[in-house]
Amino acid sequence: MPEHPHTIRALDLRQRLEALQHGDQTVDEVLHALRDLPYQDLGYAKLDHHRPLRTGSPEVVLGRGKTPEQVSGIVAALTGRGHPVLVTKTDQPTYAQVALLTPQAMFNSLAGAIIVPGTVPQELREGVLVVTAGTADLPVAEEAALTAELMGSRVTRLSDVGVAGLHRLLDALPVIQKARVIVVVAGMEAALTGVVAGLVSAPVVAVPTSVGYGASFEGLAALLGMLNSCAPGVAVVNIDNGFGAGYLAAQINRLEQPSGE
Repeated sequence: MPEHPHTIRALDLRQRLEALQHGDQTVDEVLHALRDLPYQDLGYAKLDHHRPLRTGSPEVVLGRGKTPEQVSGIVAALTGRGHPVLVTKTDQPTYAQVALLTPQAMFNSLAGAIIVPGTVPQELREGVLVVTAGTADLPVAEEAALTAELMGSRVTRLSDVGVAGLHRLLDALPVIQKARVIVVVAGMEAALTGVVAGLVSAPVVAVPTSVGYGASFEGLAALLGMLNSCAPGVAVVNIDNGFGAGYLAAQINRLEQPSGE
């Protein structure tokens, strides 16, 4: 796919300014390229095209609460700018509408996410592990994994290793201890968080899920359990916020390795 005329990344911006300096582009051409900075106003949404330049990662779309037509328009406006496009918390009918304007879009039914691949190849960095307590936690875990991958990290997935069968987790200990950052996704009482954090030196990003019944209070018990973990090195995101966990994990994984490693 050809690059969008308004694609702006740090390298691209430098090249355009150098072209202007050398007389290879006119002022009007550069202004045209910068037209959508810092945002593009669609009427119902203001798209932050400047975000990759500021943070290194593009804006991500929350599908919940938006109409299929709104999501379709937003995805079409974000597509073709080099970076991938991600829509979280969405569904098949919305994807069908998105595909009309953006046929290269794909739907991940497990995560409830729409993905448009980027046009600029990126080298994925090893180091992120997503650990799931139970099978019912997989949708949130997959959202976290997809997010981290689209933000430049290679993700290893380890599923259904909750504390009801602790031997399953211990069998995977070599994989767990090799990770640079671990995302733990758990519902119920979320005891897996403290167990994992007590086994590794890597930071743990904990995601409580709304999996459970009765006194789980739709994930509140898991949230409080994670916040009260006795193991240090745990950061907790909101209930079912796989995106926030995957994003933070990718940010941590982008940090430079300590000297000597």
